[in-house]
Amino acid sequence: MSEIPVYAFTGFLDAGKTKFIQETLEDPRFNSGEKTLLLIFEEGEEEYDPSVYPGKNVYMEVLDQQTVTTKDLAALAKKYRAERVVAELNGMQQVGDLYMRFPENWVVAQEILFADSTTIMAYNANMRNLVMDKLVGAQMVVFNRMKPGQDVMPFHKLARAANRRIDILYDYTDGTTSPDTIEDPLPFDINAPVITVKDEDYALWYRDVSEEPQKYDGKTVCFKAQVAMLRRDRNGMFAPGRFVMTCCVEDIQFCGIPCRYEKASELESRSWVMVTAKISCEKHKLYKGDEGPVLTAIEVTKGAVPADPDVATF
Repeated sequence: MSEIPVYAFTGFLDAGKTKFIQETLEDPRFNSGEKTLLLIFEEGEEEYDPSVYPGKNVYMEVLDQQTVTTKDLAALAKKYRAERVVAELNGMQQVGDLYMRFPENWVVAQEILFADSTTIMAYNANMRNLVMDKLVGAQMVVFNRMKPGQDVMPFHKLARAANRRIDILYDYTDGTTSPDTIEDPLPFDINAPVITVKDEDYALWYRDVSEEPQKYDGKTVCFKAQVAMLRRDRNGMFAPGRFVMTCCVEDIQFCGIPCRYEKASELESRSWVMVTAKISCEKHKLYKGDEGPVLTAIEVTKGAVPADPDVATF
């Protein structure tokens, strides 16, 4: 069964998703006759006009994002012999919940988030879990309805807090657009003889080393962590880490890195330690066959003062 690429457009109601999709399907460079299944999970004031599409093989279906099933989606793809899917998602629903119901041969090729600059901060203050859910997986976020000369830093920080790799585009009310060019220096020196990670920077360091382990290969790091014992590697291994909250209390999870340490069995689970270790990029069971960061302890000091707060945040 051949793969079907999915182009997903997320964002809250009236954020500009429909208008962008309409203009994209009007572009012959994108729509030159491919059999396209257009899934609409949220209906706003804007409407689609298939009569102006250069390619007429666009099949529109309005669905309920909460109740649609894998079987429903597979049946629609088969009905229209879809070669690709374009989906306008419901901003009030979790993106991941829908992706889990995609047929096996549906592959998300691109996810773009549209955010109305006049309302996104309010959404973030009141429904942060929904905002983070969309930012984390998106390749690009478009902040639209920006006023010329408006300070972009709050929007930059919002996007980067969730996803360091996301591309950011600012769309202004005068018809101009500009990409985000702000550089984010890390709060620790990765070229230092020993990379010292402060308590408040653990979440950022963990994400960075997890996303780009090759960048840290061969370097030495020092950080405060709690002890977690690995079920499958009881002898000579443990996982120093911290509890990390991405957006809300419900998503707190322990983020640790496997560490070789010959005295691991002498450590007490959940106790606080200072770890100095060499980082290597290699395969480990935790990474399910992929490469990731693995530590080799140089020194582990017991009785470290617990971090305050003990839950790290991005």
